[in-house]
Amino acid sequence: MFDYNKALSEKIVDIKPSGIRKFFDILDEMKDVVSLTVGQPDFITPWHIRQAGIKSLEEGKTYYTSNNGIIEMREEIAKYQSRRFGLEYDPKTEIIVTVGGSEAIDLAIRTLVNKGDEVIVPEPCFVCYSPLITLSGGVPIPICLKKENAFKLTADELRNAITSRTKALILPFPNNPTGACMNKNDLEAIAQVIRGTNIVVISDEIYGELTFDEQHTSISSLPDMRERTIVINGFSKAYAMTGWRLGYSLAPQHFTRQMAKVHQFGIMCAPTTSQYAAVEALINGDADIEYMKSEYNARRRFIVNLLKGIGVDCFMPEGAFYVFPDISHYGMSSEQFCERLLMEKGVAIVPGNAFGNCGEGFARISYAYSVKRIEKAITLMGEFIRSL
Repeated sequence: MFDYNKALSEKIVDIKPSGIRKFFDILDEMKDVVSLTVGQPDFITPWHIRQAGIKSLEEGKTYYTSNNGIIEMREEIAKYQSRRFGLEYDPKTEIIVTVGGSEAIDLAIRTLVNKGDEVIVPEPCFVCYSPLITLSGGVPIPICLKKENAFKLTADELRNAITSRTKALILPFPNNPTGACMNKNDLEAIAQVIRGTNIVVISDEIYGELTFDEQHTSISSLPDMRERTIVINGFSKAYAMTGWRLGYSLAPQHFTRQMAKVHQFGIMCAPTTSQYAAVEALINGDADIEYMKSEYNARRRFIVNLLKGIGVDCFMPEGAFYVFPDISHYGMSSEQFCERLLMEKGVAIVPGNAFGNCGEGFARISYAYSVKRIEKAITLMGEFIRSL
């Protein structure tokens, strides 16, 4: 008899499935659920962007592109990053167009990490970092972000986590799931710890356009940080293009040249139609960003006020489109709270520990939904809490 245990990679078998997927499996079996779980915009991709993709198909642009992406797109990425964030990158040698931001993260990690290297991961955070580090033979080193620090990474926390084996720092801000942001002063404190070391920063800035109190600052824009930073970004959140699967990396040529090898042999190139649509987004999409951002900002204040109204302690998020309320006072784990809320009231939110053990005692609630749905869900959540 064939032995699957011997055939499978031990690394893969030992990795736990995503906690989000586990919860969604339960959700899929239920009807009439009021869900606030999905981490994607509730807007349709703007028509002028869709139209550009359609036009590229009509013109027969269905071939492979350059491994690193069509040059028109890389040039527009460079202009966009300069215009919006003050970053300067060479479109020919320092930009790779990827299949979503997730592939760019994977490229960065696989390019940097040797067996036994440590990568610092502030948690709670997006679910892919630690598994990808493990698959590359590295060791994820979590730092628990604290509510009393507004879920920001502090210089002391970083300094205490660094060892002789530290290869890289993941910098996941604006943050999914907490909505925390790091402003220029916060980032400068982190930069002071990193300068003078050989630690690389992987700065995941996919939510960089969705900040509400201050404009996003990239750590790459600070003195002496560009040379040691790989910036990750994409189109899913800012332009409501999740299904188009398009992201990119910005990095010095020494990094980009090596990352391109992983991309060439693993993916070849990002979807052609998506690339032509993205060119239109970059040239004419600023107004779309501002409209969606204003909608999220209104919902952000609305949902925090609703949660406070039912007695739930909730940090006011500064970016992304999530709130991360404290549910530690109700005598059960995050998973138990969310499962009971789902089973008893038909409301779906995501347990905080799905984003790392440091998320225990919290839950992620997305406000990328209509005000009507948000109000209904939080009203039912209030009924659930009062029944405890």
